[in-house]
Amino acid sequence: MDTILSLAKRRGFVFQSSEIYGGLNGCWDFGPLGVELLRNLKEQWWRAMTLRDDVEGLDAAILMHPRTWEASGHVEQFADPMIDNRTSKARYRADTLIEEFIDRLRSKGKTADADALSEKLRTASSPDDYYRIIVEANIPDPVSGTRDWTPVRYFNLMFTTHVGPIQDSSSIVYLRPETAQGIFVNFRNVLDSSRRKLPFGIAQIGKAFRNEINTKYFLYRTREFEQMEMQYFVPPGKEQEYFDYWLEQRYKWFLSLGMSREVLRIVPHEKLAHYATAAVDIEFKFPFGWGEIEGVHSRTDYDLRRHQEYSGKRLEYTDPFTGEKYIPYVIETSVGATRSLMAFLCHAYTEEDAPTADGGREKRTVLRFHPLLAPVKIAVLPLVNKEGMPERARAIYRDLLRRWKAQYDDSGAIGRRYRRQDEIGTPYCVTIDGQTLDDGTVTVRERDSMMQERIPTERLVEYFSAKLSPNEDA
Repeated sequence: MDTILSLAKRRGFVFQSSEIYGGLNGCWDFGPLGVELLRNLKEQWWRAMTLRDDVEGLDAAILMHPRTWEASGHVEQFADPMIDNRTSKARYRADTLIEEFIDRLRSKGKTADADALSEKLRTASSPDDYYRIIVEANIPDPVSGTRDWTPVRYFNLMFTTHVGPIQDSSSIVYLRPETAQGIFVNFRNVLDSSRRKLPFGIAQIGKAFRNEINTKYFLYRTREFEQMEMQYFVPPGKEQEYFDYWLEQRYKWFLSLGMSREVLRIVPHEKLAHYATAAVDIEFKFPFGWGEIEGVHSRTDYDLRRHQEYSGKRLEYTDPFTGEKYIPYVIETSVGATRSLMAFLCHAYTEEDAPTADGGREKRTVLRFHPLLAPVKIAVLPLVNKEGMPERARAIYRDLLRRWKAQYDDSGAIGRRYRRQDEIGTPYCVTIDGQTLDDGTVTVRERDSMMQERIPTERLVEYFSAKLSPNEDA
């Protein structure tokens, strides 16, 4: 993980937010390559979710009426159990502290003790339950090793701010902790304006904010992040059918962008929310272990019913064929854009032994991004900076840059330039050499295989169009 984080900073994927001031914990900035990777990732999700005849797009405001969060349950229930150690002054999520202690027991071969503690954690539901487990299990502070714990208390994760000139309780609003509620409150607007019939979905990409107690693992748990969510509205009784459908679709999406089945798994929730009939996580095998990258949930009619109750506005759907009125059930797909970026970055990272131009061997670092995700699609490289090669290379570069994100690189030996492009995941390099000046052909090098072929210059656009265009049948 440290190696990947170092590369991410050095090559301009991700920087610590406000780094010159010491940084702000849990917040990250996306550099020149990172912003391209994130944009490509969001574009592929948007294409998969909205280039179909049953999903509409939306971009709801980050600030919403505070009653929204009362209806959703976030004001009352969106909280984590928090515990402090008086000696180290460190703060932890109580459930995470227990989970990590269970992992340490398993690593020491104390499986029975770990299983017993895991069962207690599974049934814990109150601050007192968590505190009792920590004290009875004699769990130490990972920082100081002491057991000087405060009582466990709940900590609401929503950031608050104020609207208007006066800051009092009447002006409080929240930075949204999720994007889903913007979809729910706009259900009637989208339904009426698009003249949709059930089943149909509403998709949205947007920022969300959570005042996490402990941020960790790079982009995995942050305070500011981006979500890609879709709420699919279905008639009651059809929820299991569409839950199964969307779970399959979302799993296949990761595979279509280069993920392997070995690093993905589907994990059903052991404990369901009181309103849910089914919930699963799609997990990725990160360097630190398995972690959720997407959730698929069957939420019944809970959300729309709550907003109908709190707003006083009818959110029922009238079946145009039978005249039946009902509140739709919802299937939710929720994926973190920034967390998925981290997963694709980890999956792409490869170190391998590769040949050098002089017949030797060296370590090659490669980011094996799917071409649709790669931040830079093509690098244009003149073999040497003389004999008219730079001028010809510049002309080819300008032509390709009108269609794809490309880089021009004329610094250093050609082998070293190939390695630089491998390290940022560029799928193709175009080299202009002496033969180019003679017959108009160039060398195209493919990143993963390092195979090279001669292509006429006039065929480059056609060649790359076939290689870099989305497969609509995937």
